[in-house]
Amino acid sequence: MCIPTIGVWNCFDEIDFNSLPNQFVLKCTHDSEGIVIVKDKNLFDVNSARTRIENALKQNFFYIGREWPYKDVKPRIIAEPYMEDALDGELRDYKFFCFHGEPKVMYIASGRSINKTRFDFYNMNFHHLNVIQKYSNSEVVQRKPTTFDEMICIAKILSKDFLHVRVDFYEVNGKCYVGELTFYPLSGFIPFHPNEWDIIFGNWLDLSKVHIA
Repeated sequence: MCIPTIGVWNCFDEIDFNSLPNQFVLKCTHDSEGIVIVKDKNLFDVNSARTRIENALKQNFFYIGREWPYKDVKPRIIAEPYMEDALDGELRDYKFFCFHGEPKVMYIASGRSINKTRFDFYNMNFHHLNVIQKYSNSEVVQRKPTTFDEMICIAKILSKDFLHVRVDFYEVNGKCYVGELTFYPLSGFIPFHPNEWDIIFGNWLDLSKVHIA
């Protein structure tokens, strides 16, 4: 299941906030990390949201990370329902690195709601791995998502036609949601630590399966 879209607009002034629920999320279709989270519309700072969204609309993410799919995406604004898992008190990301249709490694992104982002890496048996990328590991033991096996099955289906793709999920109150497919995690700029994991990830790519027309 995908998180539903509850509105699409070309500019901020088109948004009818009266039509939106009390809790929602605003983001742009062509951007990365430009997001406005509204947990209570009565406390919503419209001017601050306008500044953040309009700045995002002016930005072409292609020129930041050189991820070519971003280059010609039409900038638009979308709204989605605000979602939070009752067990964790936040919306955690579960991100599966898949190679030729096989999930190999995943990580849990936690702590974003309190500006203390942590990444914890696991294999497909949910054994914690000594891997760090961009953010430190969490100080606490992470809970295995109840839909972990379902995520693996869906990741296999969605990634089967690709050399590599990261399939991203959320879990909300026992239900699994597909977030997005990420073809260039962190634009390919951020290494893994220890360095041997760069080699391990690279070895999972079978370039003999690449067909150039």
